[in-house]
Amino acid sequence: MNHEHMEISEVKRVHERDTIDKHKGHHTEDFLKKFWVVLALTIPILAYSEIFARAFAWQPPQFAGESYVMLVLGSLIFFYGGSVFLRGAYRELRARLPGMMTLIALAITAAYSFSVFSVLTWSPHTLFWELSTLIAIMLLGHWIEMKAVKGAQGALRELAKLLPDTAEVVRGDATQTIPISELRVGDQVLVRPCAKVPADGIITEGYSGLDESILTGESKLISKGKDAEVIAGSINGDGSLTIEIRKIGEGTFLAGVMRLVAEAEASKSRLQILSDRAALYLTAVAVVAGTATFVAWIFLESGIVFATERLVAVFVIACPHALGLAVPLVASISTQMAARNGFLVRKRIALESARTIDIVLFDKTGTLTTGAFGVHAIIPAGLFTEQDVLQKGAGLDQGSEHPLAKAIVAEARKRGVALPLMKSFERIAGMGARGDVGGETVLIGNEAFMNEVTIVLTPDVLVKTRALESEGKTVIFVVSKGQLVGALALADTIREESREAVEALRELGIRTAMITGDSPDVAKWVAKELHIDEYFARVLPGEKSEKVKMLQAKGHKVAMVGDGVNDAPALTQADLGIAIGAGTNVAIESAGIILVKNDPRDIPKIIRLSQLTYTKMIQNLFWATGYNIVALPLAAGVLISKGIILQPAVAAVFMSASTVVVAINAVLLRGRKLTL
Repeated sequence: MNHEHMEISEVKRVHERDTIDKHKGHHTEDFLKKFWVVLALTIPILAYSEIFARAFAWQPPQFAGESYVMLVLGSLIFFYGGSVFLRGAYRELRARLPGMMTLIALAITAAYSFSVFSVLTWSPHTLFWELSTLIAIMLLGHWIEMKAVKGAQGALRELAKLLPDTAEVVRGDATQTIPISELRVGDQVLVRPCAKVPADGIITEGYSGLDESILTGESKLISKGKDAEVIAGSINGDGSLTIEIRKIGEGTFLAGVMRLVAEAEASKSRLQILSDRAALYLTAVAVVAGTATFVAWIFLESGIVFATERLVAVFVIACPHALGLAVPLVASISTQMAARNGFLVRKRIALESARTIDIVLFDKTGTLTTGAFGVHAIIPAGLFTEQDVLQKGAGLDQGSEHPLAKAIVAEARKRGVALPLMKSFERIAGMGARGDVGGETVLIGNEAFMNEVTIVLTPDVLVKTRALESEGKTVIFVVSKGQLVGALALADTIREESREAVEALRELGIRTAMITGDSPDVAKWVAKELHIDEYFARVLPGEKSEKVKMLQAKGHKVAMVGDGVNDAPALTQADLGIAIGAGTNVAIESAGIILVKNDPRDIPKIIRLSQLTYTKMIQNLFWATGYNIVALPLAAGVLISKGIILQPAVAAVFMSASTVVVAINAVLLRGRKLTL
């Protein structure tokens, strides 16, 4: 079984559990094919109808057995063209959820049964032309609807297509092409230029740029070499790569994304639940109104033909077709827009909640900051320069694995500072290190280490370092040949994208808050740098959910943004949980929305998409139900004294038109931008 077959079975399992597919068993072109056949059969029925004779004052030649020919043509149309609606009604009734298909089936069955009875009793009045035109128009309407929504559906199928069907596995000195279903963990796979990566793994040989747009949402190539991780579905650039497979099948990143999309497509928002309930009520109203209309016109002695026409017209105009499509289609499109923009909607109700959020609570480490140290300031002493401080400090730290030491070395390399030869490295536990750098004895460490080795810290340097320490930064001093060279201030690096995210949220009128286990000094500095409205410091992981409750008690609608591991209780407690990173199971289980790119700038996009989605849903609900207020009484014949009445075929046009308007309006959402 290939990946597409697996994907299709998953879609079927999820959707059969939660929805009834009114088009089950039919392709888009089936409706068009049936429409053309029904249209061809409808032409002679129309030509011999009463309405044709009245409209054109002409009739084709009459012949013996004419009524039976119309019966045969009408029967072909009913059983061939109407079978779609009859089967749909059967599924709805079996599920005890009568809806659009049930009403159409009732309408065409009423028209057909009456017409058959009329022919068999030699009555001149039949409803064959109403029946045939109604079925033709409904088939055309369904085809237009399916064409309009086809591009908005099938997200899982499109994701499945991201994977290649085969992989080139290295076997000795040669390669062997095998189906990806036969890949095993540990296999060495050759990925040629412009080919797709078949499964998650690491590069063991080669260097190339990869298009990881399925992960990042951006098509920019990312350069990767040996030991770098790659994900299934990535597109290789112009270099050849050998990859060791680490994850296959359900364990891959792409499989996780597909599970999230499947869950999102199966889940329902509050508005969708409301529209489903409204569709059920509208069906009940239609049956009652149609029956009452039929009885009323019989009582008024308008004749069974006219009464049946009104019954059919009411059934058709009240079909909750557009209502059933109004919200699910918008939700489907918004879910896919989210994925294309770098965040995954696990539950649609979470996306719907985002528009009500008035404060976003960020976990600091790994969300607003990188979670890794960086050099924030260099303070040279005396006549020394910043380059001297970096060169000597990084020169010694070449031999250390400490995170602070790695940050200092990384800064030196970033600035292009040449590092002299280092030897005799000695680590001083809890204080620093010493060693020989370019023939000079160099010491590096904290203030306690400087006091122990009796190094005098000059007042001008101390003033600056004390100010930096008050902001929560870690200060490291550098000494060479017994003389203070200067100091380095290090801190958790603030993401540049965090500044943009906070500013974008402010423009949306949303407050921001930060929660951290760090000291108040560190929290105050980060909050000041990012212009965050409120912060909570020295908060233990288990206490984070209490801070969310506290904000909620003040009347706030809270979005919590965290890494999905120690933030899980807070993510669950919040009105909207947003997990940074799609790689942890805890994130997937505790959050409603997952930020694939680890980019906080996607949070304003979530809120913007939520606002756009809600607006489209309300618009569609209006288009789906508003016309019933006017059309239903007209179909029942309340204005017949004014010469205004809706024939069943015209009612079908109105109903189909509202469905098409709803579909087109939903598809227009795809063109909206999520950035202000």
